[in-house]
Amino acid sequence: MEEKMIKQISLFAENKPGRLANIAETFKESGINIRAFTIAEAGDFGIIRMVVDNPDSAHKVLHDAGFTVSETNVLGVEMEDMPGQLAMIADVLSEKDINIDYAYAFVTKTEKAFLIVRVNDIRGAVKALDGANIRLLDMSDVHDI
Repeated sequence: MEEKMIKQISLFAENKPGRLANIAETFKESGINIRAFTIAEAGDFGIIRMVVDNPDSAHKVLHDAGFTVSETNVLGVEMEDMPGQLAMIADVLSEKDINIDYAYAFVTKTEKAFLIVRVNDIRGAVKALDGANIRLLDMSDVHDI
C-alpha cells in the first residue's frame, strides 16, 4: 500500500518578497524539480506544499537552509482532463466517509490531470480509489512527469 502514496514536502516560510525565489534557487542548485505546489497564506507566514521528484533530498536541502520542513504522505490521483472527474473522485471517497483535508491539481502534456489529495484515512482512500479502478501515482510516476 505504501507504493500507492507519494511524499509531499511542506514548509513554513515568511510571507515576504524573495522567499519563494530563494526556495526555488535552492532547489535549482540541488537539481530538484518541483512537479506541483500550492501556497496557503496565513498573514505574515505561509505554508508551501509541494510534490518534487526527489523528496528526501528536498527535505534535507530545505532543513539545512534553516526552513521548518516536513514530509507527508498524500495520494496522486490520475484523472482525465475533462469536466466531472473531480466530482467522481470526491464521490468515491465520500461514499467511504473519507474526508479530503486539502487538494491541488495540475495538468500534463499527456491530456491527463493529476489531483494531489491529503485525506483523513489514506489507507481507506487507497482501497476506495483502487476499488473504483482509479489510478494512483507512485514516486516513479512523479519523477517521470
